[in-house]
Amino acid sequence: MKRYIFSLILLISCTATMLAQSYAGSAAQGEPTMLIDKPTAGMLKTGSYAVTSDFFQEGGVLVGISVGVFEPFSFGISYGGTSIIGHDKIKMYPFPGVQAKLRILNESVKLPALSVGFDSQGKEVYYKADSLKRYTIKSPGVYVAASKNYAFMGNLSLHAGLNRSLEDSDGDKDLDVYLGIEKSLGKDISLMFEYDFATNDNNSNALGEGNGYLNFGFRWSVAKGLVVGFNLKNITQNQKDINIGNRTLQLDYIGSF
Repeated sequence: MKRYIFSLILLISCTATMLAQSYAGSAAQGEPTMLIDKPTAGMLKTGSYAVTSDFFQEGGVLVGISVGVFEPFSFGISYGGTSIIGHDKIKMYPFPGVQAKLRILNESVKLPALSVGFDSQGKEVYYKADSLKRYTIKSPGVYVAASKNYAFMGNLSLHAGLNRSLEDSDGDKDLDVYLGIEKSLGKDISLMFEYDFATNDNNSNALGEGNGYLNFGFRWSVAKGLVVGFNLKNITQNQKDINIGNRTLQLDYIGSF
């Protein structure tokens, strides 16, 4: 059943009508709805959709599709697992992820855009031990995000958020805080920096070691609507067995129905 859900998301992703737009670089037509692991206040336009594919350690693949239902609201679903690439037995996530976002304040000259939402999709390997049921990177859960854009040698976007993950089997139920920056380099390339304070992942039973997660992202709009991304995550080595950083690959497609 789990593989059928994964295949269905892939099928929807491949058969949708493609009138494309992009979110990377100064020529971007859309807003980035995510930094690297954390959501922004950015929204999909009404009638548009985003297809995302993340490739990570242990042959992991995470596929998702989100739709701009109407002007201030979007909805999405995602699913994946590990050993999808490779020869080991495939291990699918225990359940699909669900995303919903509502913009409650549009950006103005003085004020940032403000959105509230829910995202149950964590990132990377899922741990199924009795005392630890969670993703390597916890899902945002319930969150509020703020984003402000500036014209500075192209585009410059500042982001901040507060979230409460529902993945608290490790006993760490604290609120979490994160910050992010996106800067365009030319019309097709953007760089992203994200710092997750990981205050909900730093107790004695958690995976984090109190350093927070510093992540770096590269986004390149290689064709109309198609964005290729590379992420260098956990540069602060907030978990064990991290050498330099965790390298992941990302493919995004944004189009309209």
